[in-house]
Amino acid sequence: MIEDGRTELAARHATRGVAVGRVRIGGDAPIVVQSMTNTDTADVKTTAQQVAELARAGSELVRVTVNTPEAAAAVPRIRERLDMMGVEVPLIGDFHYNGHQLLTAEPACAEALAKYRINPGNVGFGRKKDTQFAAIIEIALRHDKPVRIGANWGSLDQSLLAQLMDENHARARPWDAAAVGREALIRSALDSAARAEELGLSRDRILLSCKVSGVRELIAVYRDLAARSDYALHLGLTEAGMGSKGIVASAAALAVLLQEGIGDTIRISLTPAPGESRTREVIVAQELLQTMGLRAFTPLVTACPGCGRTTSSFFQELAQRVQEHVRARMPEWRLQYDGVENLTLAVMGCVVNGPGESRHADIGISLPGTGEAPVAPVFVDGRKTVTLRGERIADEFVEILENYVADRYAARGG
Repeated sequence: MIEDGRTELAARHATRGVAVGRVRIGGDAPIVVQSMTNTDTADVKTTAQQVAELARAGSELVRVTVNTPEAAAAVPRIRERLDMMGVEVPLIGDFHYNGHQLLTAEPACAEALAKYRINPGNVGFGRKKDTQFAAIIEIALRHDKPVRIGANWGSLDQSLLAQLMDENHARARPWDAAAVGREALIRSALDSAARAEELGLSRDRILLSCKVSGVRELIAVYRDLAARSDYALHLGLTEAGMGSKGIVASAAALAVLLQEGIGDTIRISLTPAPGESRTREVIVAQELLQTMGLRAFTPLVTACPGCGRTTSSFFQELAQRVQEHVRARMPEWRLQYDGVENLTLAVMGCVVNGPGESRHADIGISLPGTGEAPVAPVFVDGRKTVTLRGERIADEFVEILENYVADRYAARGG
């Protein structure tokens, strides 16, 4: 096992790094969080605004749809607008069907993007597939851009699938249909990567992904893909769904793979509720990596779920307030205080586990449960420092938090 708990496969697989603008994926780099806009890319102002929101939430790469001449023409203007806003996040262009045409017609788009994402099942069909794939790779070489070759369960190369089905039919012991489908997905990615290398794209400019929408299928596909290649891998459960279903499914699949050392960059593909911010998928990705101990992004709050001992909702309200306060302050804290993202907090609701959990955190508070004395001891670095009472407990605890951050991390910051 290696130090972060990931397997020997991680050490072997992650030796190759890919530079995407100023962000490095793979090698000894941390696992990268990325997301994707859902705006009309041709709308420069709205798209730039959403890219900025995603970047400020913590997305280290942001992908935009490039599907029309108008969208391709807008990309350099989006890049310029982001630069004027001080948002340096690399942009990835998502191409299907007509990527070769758009990149050829709009060289400024090809240059403004930090990476191209293409789907081998949608690059072209029949005789045109090879020439259109080659055209995109040649443009990537001309502009020195990496390429993610992203095969998808929903858009498999049908000719390859038919070929593999014929081969399977001739086996003495045929595979089941699911195994043939997985093989088609993996072969689509690997064969395309091999072709890109033949065309001159070096291995350290290629990333692979093989996305499906089923948890067990995704795990099986990526285990096989990682065992058969050493390309940097992008993880994501495609079409994960909405709300808790999408979060649970994505976490169930990605956590297993990440623990096994598979994956160099991730996206949580959530369907947002109407009016919901797109940034939720970024926060979920960060929390997944942080709760697994693979990265730290922002202080997380430990809080009890509540029971019959905690009939008051005050501890819930305080936990929510503290979490929201931390997230709101992180953009400024991150600039001032090195290491503040590793801060641990606890907001507990009664005397059973409250004092113990509070002592384990950097800062913790144990609120009174039903029938307990109306006092709230605060623990700092494992020691009880003060007992809060009255109407200002929440305000006073937030003040303690702010003072702790300033005192503990000031010497480390700039």
